[in-house]
Amino acid sequence: MSVVETGRRVLAIEARALEKLGQSLDGAFEKAVETLYGCKGKVILTGMGKSGIICRKIAATLSSTGTPAFFLHPAEGAHGDLGVLSGGDVIVAVSNSGETAELLGLLPLIRRMGLPLISITGEMNSTLARKSDVVLFLPVKEDACPLNLAPMASTTATLALGDALSAALMEKRGVSAEDFALVHPAGSLGRRLTLTLEDLMVTGEGIPRVKKGEKMRGVIPEISGKGMGFTGVFDDAGNLLGIITDGDLRRGMEARENFLEVTAGELMHENPKSAPTTMLAADALRLMEKHSITSLFVVGEKGEVLGVTHIHHLVKAGL
Repeated sequence: MSVVETGRRVLAIEARALEKLGQSLDGAFEKAVETLYGCKGKVILTGMGKSGIICRKIAATLSSTGTPAFFLHPAEGAHGDLGVLSGGDVIVAVSNSGETAELLGLLPLIRRMGLPLISITGEMNSTLARKSDVVLFLPVKEDACPLNLAPMASTTATLALGDALSAALMEKRGVSAEDFALVHPAGSLGRRLTLTLEDLMVTGEGIPRVKKGEKMRGVIPEISGKGMGFTGVFDDAGNLLGIITDGDLRRGMEARENFLEVTAGELMHENPKSAPTTMLAADALRLMEKHSITSLFVVGEKGEVLGVTHIHHLVKAGL
């Protein structure tokens, strides 16, 4: 068997495992979601070996989507780390066999504290399953390891089940993009969810502006000097009337005689695109792409121009 064929075989096995898992979800999944939703303390995930690694990822996903969660190493738990448990916590124990000794050793204290126990296991008749309040069954009988020793499809299914729980809890809690941004302030994801036009706009003297009656001999230096490839056209009261781009200048030079005597009001395009200061920069970028433009006027609550932004500002910010 070629390496490509091996790869395809593994992926096909894992795909079948996920499909079977999806078909098997029932009332136990609903009960698990309700139990996690009602948690007044922390969600504690615990598992040994590869299951423990999956637990860490599930805990991270839950925490980042509105459900505080931590990983407890079961072996370390028996040597003092059980002190992290407190009333109101919910335990999620992961063991494909349901007979992992280190996990079973934690059960007496979990029971003594009266903490709800959710298990994720491939053996419904196992000790862990019998002592759990909710059992989420992993119907994975064919693993992808050529020796059928290393967990592959089973850990993939566990990971996917953790994602399913997290997504269901997000919907139940009504988690919004703004809520998500609060715990993701760094990196490109944080920038997309937190940066607004107010953070990136050019203000004051940096705004390219001319009056409606200004002739092209005054408009051209304003566009060139501000370096944004456009200028806003305003009336005497400071109201935005239109926009002139460097493309408008080129077309105007070709089409009009005595071009330098043409006024801004004659050449401008009315009703230029604008956006509020509170608009997310990522949304502004999508707006520019939708209308095939490279700039936006940023306005206040009364429509007054407070600044301008250019697509280069958004790209430079990492969006």
